[in-house]
Amino acid sequence: MDTWVNEGFFISTNKQYLDVDTIHHFLSKEAYWSKGIPKEVVIKSIENTPLCFGVYKGDISNRVGEQVGFARVITDLATYAYLSDVFILPSYRKLGLSKWLVSIITNHHELQGVRRFMLATKDAHSLYSKYGFEPLDDPKRFMQKVRQPPY
Repeated sequence: MDTWVNEGFFISTNKQYLDVDTIHHFLSKEAYWSKGIPKEVVIKSIENTPLCFGVYKGDISNRVGEQVGFARVITDLATYAYLSDVFILPSYRKLGLSKWLVSIITNHHELQGVRRFMLATKDAHSLYSKYGFEPLDDPKRFMQKVRQPPY
């Protein structure tokens, strides 16, 4: 497990620190991409994702912290990665936490060899472009299968 500390906040890949209730609440009630997602699906997604990043306000040395953000990277750790479910709680925005989180993720040692690192966003293009993400060069090559309604 990796941990980073910065001015009263910390980021950790230790899944034992994750507050599933906070994650589920945000994803099911506030996130435009996952409204209504069942808690069981959130739990399964965390269990099956190799890299989950929790953002916490508090003291890592005492393992005391309130979860204020989250992201997960769906990946084989060799060729492909997909950044998903990225959020910082509204009351903790404008503190640079999203920039710090994306920087930690894109520089993570286990992701340096992946050939393609993708994400989808409706409104955070300017954030992600600072870390090397760019529009698809040939979107016609990509396909998707979407099940409606998902939940």
